[in-house]
Amino acid sequence: MAQDRALLERFEQEGRALFRLYSWEDSVTIGVSQSFEGCVALEPSLEAYRYHYAKRMTGGGILYHGHDLSYSLILPTAMMRGLSVKESYAKITAFVLDFYRELGLDAHWAKDDPDITLGHSPFCQVGFEPYDIIIQGHKIGGNAQKRTKKAIFQHGSIPLWRSVHGVSLEDLRVKLGEEEARERLEEAFQTRYKRWIA
Repeated sequence: MAQDRALLERFEQEGRALFRLYSWEDSVTIGVSQSFEGCVALEPSLEAYRYHYAKRMTGGGILYHGHDLSYSLILPTAMMRGLSVKESYAKITAFVLDFYRELGLDAHWAKDDPDITLGHSPFCQVGFEPYDIIIQGHKIGGNAQKRTKKAIFQHGSIPLWRSVHGVSLEDLRVKLGEEEARERLEEAFQTRYKRWIA
């Protein structure tokens, strides 16, 4: 998370767009408006992560890591000129939908699923935001955004392996190692957004 902050600050100075893929040790991230003590009060088992948690610079809830691949994307706000925040979510997350669909999964946004009730939760994998990604009725991934005058920062997570929290590709009977997942996610991004990286 500190690297994301540093990269956003560098963008503010240099204007260099960035697509970053990274993985985690077993850890937890919490939303910018959450406190670790408040999260432990909600879920006492989080105490085990006291020295293995970070605060995101975006909103959202408690998110467990160590079984996932994450991405960060920093773009000039000009690339989304004329789009609302929600419309920019749709444009940016389209490559993630492509990634899941290439795996043979019927991925769509929560807002388009009549069986999903949108709503917040202190736990990321429990609440449903409009542009969360749904597969077989389950939330498989969320995305969060931070905006400055010059930049749009967005990040999200791809759960690869089974975890006690949320649904993973493994739960959906898709076995994908981290290296192949990186390659496929990068290919989905490049295919969808050739103009961005030209």
